[in-house]
Amino acid sequence: MLRIPIELEIGLRYTRSKRRKTVGRRDGFLSFISGISTAGIALGVAALIVVLSVMNGFQKDVRDRMLSVLSHVEITSPDGLPNWEDLSLKIAAQPHVVGVAPMVASQGLLTRENVMRGVAIRGILPSEEGKVSDLPKQFVAGSIEDLKPGSFGVALGAQLASMVGAHVGDRINLIVPETDLSPAGAMPRMRTLQVVGIVDSGHYEYDSSLAIMNWKDAAALLRLHDPSGLRIKEDDMQRAPEVANQLAQIVPQDLWVTDWSRSNRNWFAAVQTEKKMMFIILTLIIGVAAFNLVSTLVMTVNEKQADIAILRTMGASSGLIQRIFLIQGIAIGLLGSLAGVGFGLLIALNIDVIVPTIEAIFHVQFLPREVYFISELPSDVRASDVLTVGLMAFGLSVLATLYPSRRAAKVQPAEALRYE
Repeated sequence: MLRIPIELEIGLRYTRSKRRKTVGRRDGFLSFISGISTAGIALGVAALIVVLSVMNGFQKDVRDRMLSVLSHVEITSPDGLPNWEDLSLKIAAQPHVVGVAPMVASQGLLTRENVMRGVAIRGILPSEEGKVSDLPKQFVAGSIEDLKPGSFGVALGAQLASMVGAHVGDRINLIVPETDLSPAGAMPRMRTLQVVGIVDSGHYEYDSSLAIMNWKDAAALLRLHDPSGLRIKEDDMQRAPEVANQLAQIVPQDLWVTDWSRSNRNWFAAVQTEKKMMFIILTLIIGVAAFNLVSTLVMTVNEKQADIAILRTMGASSGLIQRIFLIQGIAIGLLGSLAGVGFGLLIALNIDVIVPTIEAIFHVQFLPREVYFISELPSDVRASDVLTVGLMAFGLSVLATLYPSRRAAKVQPAEALRYE
């Protein structure tokens, strides 16, 4: 028959000890304190998992919305790409590349009546744009096929169209950074365009500044004969830096190759920094719970000195006494960590239900649609984060048991029993 080690049996008994009516000891109080320590660790772990999952979800949601408009990799040239079709075929044959499309990129000034707005001009090839972005699916009015060469039609971001009061069929003026010579001198080049579509990507930055044209019309406005670059989509966006480096080796040296992580480096760096700081701050909650565990074990050692003395007189070694309280602390830490992981996963995986329920009950809205472009709280649970948080909490709990267990091992039987 398998026999449980004595230190394991006693350590677990101390963890769940209850008040004994026959003896006036504070076993019930110590059990309550142990429960508080366990709950503290569990709440800290759960809070950290939920916050990290929400931040991961926010980053993923924003990134996906950005990449629905942007491309994974861009190859550009200030002088244009005269052989862009041959270069596109060469790039499309590379590993992990799933789509290539030409583009023209510039800036301009959009005017309508008394309203003026700076815009990012993007010239695209409608038949190929669906291979590198979700733009064809984001038209809420009109169609990408309406951007026909020579018609000088334009599709505006939803927020930009609202700012200038433009609708499909309206005419607007676009001023580009080119000049025309006239008897009065150099004049900025201006062209009247017809709004043929409205695009809503869900990303305010682009919806408030994007003006999309057929690339041939954009090139004519800018006096270009060829596209200014190529947009490339890959099968895995996380491989963008690697693929960009590979493409840089096969394209002419005078071309610029950039990926989405470089072009949006500041934003993603800020999110990563915020995530790290939140991790450190919320780790302090677990640290406080670990200190509470130290207090719990020290009180237990003081309360159990008579028991320790009896065990020592019966032949128990100081190592066995130390292991008893190590097991007690480890049991509390393990239980708190597992409970926190379970509770945190329960909230993080159902946050799309929990938050709307709270908003409905208290009649509040945490992310107003008119302020934030994300109106729902996203969540992305990652196994690496959950494992890191759980192991860190358990590790802090183990460290918290070292001092009380060593103190218990140094209890002298004669001193402990003197006033019993």
